[in-house]
Amino acid sequence: MNEDIKKELGKDPDGLLTYEYIANHIDSIDPVIDDLVDNMITVDLSGQFTVSAARYLHAIDSGKYAGAISRLIAAAIEKDREHRYIGDLLSLWGDDYADNVAALSASDDNFRRIYKRLYPTGM
Repeated sequence: MNEDIKKELGKDPDGLLTYEYIANHIDSIDPVIDDLVDNMITVDLSGQFTVSAARYLHAIDSGKYAGAISRLIAAAIEKDREHRYIGDLLSLWGDDYADNVAALSASDDNFRRIYKRLYPTGM
């Protein structure tokens, strides 16, 4: 990622440009994934594209991008105060996450935080 692209993404008003860059350059983002995640966290104030980026990276290679995904999820939890987007992240823990809430909550802080926000009395 050259300086011109960094400048362009720095002007990203909501995270969409950064998300599109990740999606369109998935085969070459590994060296700059941390910069892209930093930019996404900075520019996406609602968490909408942060959630989308986490879901996309998870679908591409959840192991390879685990660190970036975790950072994006943590940021989305903080940003999405109205809980419009974070519910979409629960599927990252599998279709049967509802059957494993206690175990997932004990083993994964991001899952616990999302679940607690969405179901405050369900834990």
